[in-house]
Amino acid sequence: MKNTALNHVHKQLGAKMVPFAGFNMPVQYEGVNAEHEVVRNGVGVFDVSHMGEFFLKGENALALIQKVTSNDASKLVNGKAQYSCLPNTEGGIVDDLIVYKIEDNNYMLVVNASNIEKDWNWISKHNDLGVEMINASDEYSLLAIQGPKAAEAMQSLTSIDLVNMGYYTFQIGDFAGVKNVIVSATGYTGSGGFEIYFKNEDAEQIWNKVFEAGAAFGIKPIGLAARDTLRLEMGFCLYGNDINDTTSPLEAGLGWITKFDKEFTNSENLKKQKEDGVSKKLVGFELIDRGIPRHDYEIVDADGNVIGIVTSGTQSPSLGKAIGLGYVPTELSTPDSEVYIRIRNKDIKAKVVKLPFYKK
Repeated sequence: MKNTALNHVHKQLGAKMVPFAGFNMPVQYEGVNAEHEVVRNGVGVFDVSHMGEFFLKGENALALIQKVTSNDASKLVNGKAQYSCLPNTEGGIVDDLIVYKIEDNNYMLVVNASNIEKDWNWISKHNDLGVEMINASDEYSLLAIQGPKAAEAMQSLTSIDLVNMGYYTFQIGDFAGVKNVIVSATGYTGSGGFEIYFKNEDAEQIWNKVFEAGAAFGIKPIGLAARDTLRLEMGFCLYGNDINDTTSPLEAGLGWITKFDKEFTNSENLKKQKEDGVSKKLVGFELIDRGIPRHDYEIVDADGNVIGIVTSGTQSPSLGKAIGLGYVPTELSTPDSEVYIRIRNKDIKAKVVKLPFYKK
């Protein structure tokens, strides 16, 4: 198991540590619901240093990115980031990722921890364009500082104007006394905030200064369990649960990052799928009767026929109701469609709802 540069800090703070994507990671500190509320209403910090960072450089860097990703990276300007995915040749998804344009001929790709090696091999396999590829995943740490008070709490640490940073933009500058920190207005919680990338050797200094600056704002460390409930309330996909090597981006509701005005891996087949229509769709649902849906529970129709599976599910801390994501036949994908979740051999009534579950 790998450790992040802040592993000892989490242990000192009494975090419950679990193995996740090959890393020892803090799953919770004082409890999921309390941590969830901190991020929704104030500011919390996630150590997500397990994520992967690849740098692609050279005159063909954009061409390679265009070839392997579904979104149109030619639309990126310097300092802009873009959510995208790596389609495979079978109609599924190798991974979802964020593409950052640092400057012409210089990009950073941020990929999921569990897929670092898979993604690296996949992109390398398609790199017949002489693009310089650097896997810097083991050198970088990443903190997600999330919540409505994040900008105000962190502004004293940087000359970057955090309050006016546009969503999915980033700047490289000073942060907590460290130079060349990538400060990105991205996140996975739906409550605003920043993700900051820096070298491992600066991790402890930055962590300590973040908590000093945020003390007056009630800042707290947040574990992976609350990260999961926060992202699920927003209907954000988690790779390995809601999307994988067999789910098409169109089935997963990711048509908005699948641009057919360029060619990319399997684009012809995906274009045909869009024209013909998909047979199943990823939907959000909430339980009408009591119960909590969990990953891999069966979704059934009124007659008890299995029609899909739950890909993610939880009791929503913000909404006080049970919610989930799952694939259902397209004809049952419209809001208010009635489905049932099979929980311990009982079929619990649910209804399809429009995403996100949580609305500010």
